[in-house]
Amino acid sequence: MDTMRDNPIQFISSIFCLIILLSAGNTTAELPRLVQPPKSDGTLSFLVVGDWGRRGSYNQSQVALQMGKTGKDLNIDFVISTGDNFYDDGIISPHDSQFEDSFTNIYTASSLQKPWYNVLGNHDYRGNVDAQLSHMLRHLDYRWICLRSYVVNADIVDVFFVDTTPFVDKYFVEPKDHVYDWRGVLPRHKYLNHLLTDVDVALQESVAKWKIVVGHHTIKSAGHHGITIELEKQLLPILEANEVDLYINGHDHCLEHISSINSGIQFMTSGGGSKAWKGDMNKWDPQELKFYYDGQGFMSVDITEAELRVVFYDGYGRVLHRWSTYEKRLYSEIYSQ
Repeated sequence: MDTMRDNPIQFISSIFCLIILLSAGNTTAELPRLVQPPKSDGTLSFLVVGDWGRRGSYNQSQVALQMGKTGKDLNIDFVISTGDNFYDDGIISPHDSQFEDSFTNIYTASSLQKPWYNVLGNHDYRGNVDAQLSHMLRHLDYRWICLRSYVVNADIVDVFFVDTTPFVDKYFVEPKDHVYDWRGVLPRHKYLNHLLTDVDVALQESVAKWKIVVGHHTIKSAGHHGITIELEKQLLPILEANEVDLYINGHDHCLEHISSINSGIQFMTSGGGSKAWKGDMNKWDPQELKFYYDGQGFMSVDITEAELRVVFYDGYGRVLHRWSTYEKRLYSEIYSQ
């Protein structure tokens, strides 16, 4: 695989992002911000995959192969991971072989040698969270970018990454036999209050044409996990008030599109990076549920000043569903294939 030394542009971009990250980290009540330059024509395209880290098993390698082909066709700028990056219990250290076995050695296509912006999932919190957040991983693979919550400024679009696992009550009150790494989260109430304030402020200050929020957990979903009540009560009102365009998540191991009848937010689930086929889809209002696929796959997003396009693909690269919106939701078109 290419290294940072072999990719000077990638290396410079990585250092630039790191400088921005460190400077932002010294400012209170503000999410760290990273800069993702668009293409020369001002457009952006990226892939989204979630719930993938299984050392290539459960068709993870197959999905990765198709991501590489689609990424080349779209000339993507980066990849978003919606969390649960390493199963079953995260990684234990920056030297854990899981990192290479489930990430570096799986997503090897040249088109995927771009920044990977990650969020943490609940399975990641069962491991050593500091290890996934460690800058040491970037020395092993320059693509890896993982923080708890942060903003990627990409000119026409701002992407807000939100750490959703600490919102979920059951991980604290009914952890069963799991041990979660809550370092940096406790006291929980203070952590969540600060996070919600920071997300609200960042969204209010955004002047980008499009606003996308990424979290691991579902807000609206007809899948196995369904609605995350804590996010519906605490985070959703902030997204609605700030006219967010997309909320993208993983957690449910499926591909899904729900179009809210109460707001302009589109809820996109991309959690089909490996193990899927749960087989227990829940009933949902057909006016809102535009697409559901209980299997492996990923999604792509293409953005211009005037249009945002989403496409869902299965593990063989076949297009399952398309959706697009124009002129900030003044006109939208939904169609399936």
